[in-house]
Amino acid sequence: MTTVKPICFAVAAACAFMAAPAFAQQDQQERAPEGEPATVVVTATRGAKAVDKIPGAVSVIGQQELAAQYLIADDPSQALATYIPGYAPSRQKMTSTGESLRGRQPLILLDGIPQSNPLRAGMREGYFADSAIIERIEVINGASAVQGLGATGGIINYITKTPKANGTSFGVNVRAATQFRSDNVDWKTGYSVSHKSDAFDLLAYASVQRRGMGYDGNGRRLGIDSVQGDTLDSHGDDLFFKIGRNFGDQRIQLSLNRFNMAGDGDYRNEPGIVAQGVTTTSSEGTPPGEPARNKVRSASIDYRHAALAGGALTVQLFKHDFESLYGATAVATFQDIRIAPNGTLWDQSHIVADKLGSRITYVRPDTLVQGLELTVGMDALKDHTLQRLAATDRTWVPELKFRSLAPFAQLEYEIGPVTLRGGLRRENAKLEVDTYTTLAAYGRREVQGGSAEFSESVRNVGAVWRLAPGWSVFAASSEGFGLPDAGLVLRGVNTPGQSVSNLISLQPIVTRNNEVGLNWRGAYGHIGFSRYDSRSKLGSVIRINSAGVGLVERVPTIVKGWEANGEWRPVKRVSVFGSYAVTDGKTAAAQGAPLDLDLGARSQGPDKAVLGANWGFLPKAQLRLQATHLFDRDINIGRVVGTSKLEEHFTGYTLADAAVSWDTAYGRFGASIENLFDKQYVGYYSQSAAATDPSGTYAGRGRTFAVNWSRTF
Repeated sequence: MTTVKPICFAVAAACAFMAAPAFAQQDQQERAPEGEPATVVVTATRGAKAVDKIPGAVSVIGQQELAAQYLIADDPSQALATYIPGYAPSRQKMTSTGESLRGRQPLILLDGIPQSNPLRAGMREGYFADSAIIERIEVINGASAVQGLGATGGIINYITKTPKANGTSFGVNVRAATQFRSDNVDWKTGYSVSHKSDAFDLLAYASVQRRGMGYDGNGRRLGIDSVQGDTLDSHGDDLFFKIGRNFGDQRIQLSLNRFNMAGDGDYRNEPGIVAQGVTTTSSEGTPPGEPARNKVRSASIDYRHAALAGGALTVQLFKHDFESLYGATAVATFQDIRIAPNGTLWDQSHIVADKLGSRITYVRPDTLVQGLELTVGMDALKDHTLQRLAATDRTWVPELKFRSLAPFAQLEYEIGPVTLRGGLRRENAKLEVDTYTTLAAYGRREVQGGSAEFSESVRNVGAVWRLAPGWSVFAASSEGFGLPDAGLVLRGVNTPGQSVSNLISLQPIVTRNNEVGLNWRGAYGHIGFSRYDSRSKLGSVIRINSAGVGLVERVPTIVKGWEANGEWRPVKRVSVFGSYAVTDGKTAAAQGAPLDLDLGARSQGPDKAVLGANWGFLPKAQLRLQATHLFDRDINIGRVVGTSKLEEHFTGYTLADAAVSWDTAYGRFGASIENLFDKQYVGYYSQSAAATDPSGTYAGRGRTFAVNWSRTF
């Protein structure tokens, strides 16, 4: 530890001065004169907007950064953890429990289509599309209502690729990774067809992927999470299709995505020995039941009129079907002596969430007076979610029928170097549930059906002052609207005489994020710094009791933190990047109690620093080195609420990666090494929230080599 500490502080100090990845890439920049910084434009704010006119902390992860990171590890959450300061460490699993943004849950979108399932958050929403179809990722940090329900922590919008050059082209990409063991080869291959003309464009992509097992820094096989879901010993495929047609100032576009990911079922989880520090591992064998899987189907029709009554109209109709099956387990919650003797009943959780919705947005600049921009719109959403036990066809969570209609309006006024913004969104929502009976483990309680209605107004106000060339400061206050995990609340009712209508636990979560920041963007790089304060008077915290059951507690939560990020390009072919984030979340034991409990690993990541460099050592070749350090975290010493023990300990670690890519006449080649120094470590969530679980103490991947080849012809 004594040798690591100075390195940690050196990384942190460097990040404070020149921190965060080279976010802005050509595909989302407006061209700028030589020697001047390009303008980065984002669309996650419901209209194309330059980042220096948005009051808030906004990040854009460009194509070059995504390509480098996916070469190192084809893991969406690991890319976010590398590039977004406030994003918690990746679990390296199919399940994403504990992966949060600034101590809260973000709303995940794919081209504006919501992928998150807030009514019954099974924490499987991280895998919904092949990484090869993603052009960039836009991240709006902090609570936001601009995209609707669920963005109490922010918005993560994955933007898919669009043909750029006229003509027809074909592309192929192949990736393989290994630790030189017979059972751990990963490979993926994809094929694309792209066409673009003045009026018509098309992109089609198909891929197949297989993942083997993995090994830690000590050469020991990694533990597989056969119940919650794992990327180890799995296979997947994706079919993506996008076609658009332009009619003068108008455009209509159809997008379809069909994604599958499932375990192969060739390995069993082997518990470790917690008292001796022996981590969970795996052995060959077929676990009971069907392997865990994800099935995602997304479709949207988008229409845009760029010159309608002096403004721009966009309309999106979307459908999203999500299905996740969890592995079989004989957990006490599933036991029912009417079906099988106690302790012998194996069952599998199965979540189904179907969404149908629309988004209408109209933006008109120079409304009434020059410089005043008006944005108005209406969002509608129908979400039906349920959770059943697949092997015995029992209801665990009844069908949750959610409807919402949300009009919104926003004004933005530019006065020279100052941009002022303010908006209001009115959420009108209704949740309906039929009468149902809980599982035997909860006493087979009949819960009367009913409905819960919510009408909440959420606001945002902010200002940006471009006080000097390249420099700007902002101040903003924004609110986000969400629901607690309604399914987790309703499935755990264990007292008689309850009804859906009177369960206070279903009251909505309104989170307010206050933030100030400073940004500089110049020809030689950029720097960003922000300080935020996020509060919920009636928040939602999941606590695990002595029986291993998760309970939703409605208590206040406060998350405070600061972030620094930036990039420095001292010469044309060299850049240094980094970030540093401090997050401090607090909650209470009960309503009215002091806010003196730290948020645990389920809700908040540790403090984090990232430092790296890119070097174009040849005209068509680039080397990338990066390191991530997670800081120690020891919280809630001796604290207990009910039967939930809240004490957590985490010993931080530093991981380094390297990647090189080069362009040739035969395509682009790449090679990488993840965990360059073969560090033996136990992941953040496993050390903290799962520290006493012998089946859930997972080590991280050891040194892993990967190669990639892609070619367009």
